[in-house]
Amino acid sequence: MKRWLTHLLICSYLGALSFGLFSHAVGLNTNCHPAMYYIVWDMYCGWSAFESRLHVIGEGESGDYYELLPGPWGDVYPHGSVGRRQYDMPANHVVKMAAATLRHTRHEPIRQIIVVEEAWPKKYNFRDEVYLERYGEPKERQSYYFVRVMATPEGDYTRRQPQWGAMLSQQAVANNPRLMREATVDRTFFAIDPDDRNRSSIVPTSYSSPNVPQATIGR
Repeated sequence: MKRWLTHLLICSYLGALSFGLFSHAVGLNTNCHPAMYYIVWDMYCGWSAFESRLHVIGEGESGDYYELLPGPWGDVYPHGSVGRRQYDMPANHVVKMAAATLRHTRHEPIRQIIVVEEAWPKKYNFRDEVYLERYGEPKERQSYYFVRVMATPEGDYTRRQPQWGAMLSQQAVANNPRLMREATVDRTFFAIDPDDRNRSSIVPTSYSSPNVPQATIGR
């Protein structure tokens, strides 16, 4: 009897994962229930080697910079000690939150809102003693600062870029001549309407050219 229960448990587990993989592959009911998150294959994808935080600042006309989030009334911590804005890694809402701070505070005229992503390897999240034992050297965290979003004080985007990890992946592909050459071999021809021949109408301008400096990297 125990053997049959064991077999039933294993088959149920593998069957649920197989259904999740099938659902993810064909796009079938992937969001029909919150429990689907635990079996859809997409749950296991996208783990990054970098820890990231968003810094939202405003540039005043005098050239001074101001921290816009959290606002002077404090932050919201939905889970643990991380502020609410850190859960918006696609940067879809932080600009609106910053614009709300500007509307409800007195300040000099603001030229623009800037969202900066700070990223560092997750190995630096180890405690100092654990890091020293694992790597044999004191921990000196290296952070990379990357301008993600620039917007007007009213919240309208003027520049927007993907996350740090996605940008590294794009640059790794674009800087590989062999890979780029192989990617163009036997590419299917698409006839494009003359009105849509502008490249920026097909590919966002911030993604279009790896030669345009898009990152500010510092320590």
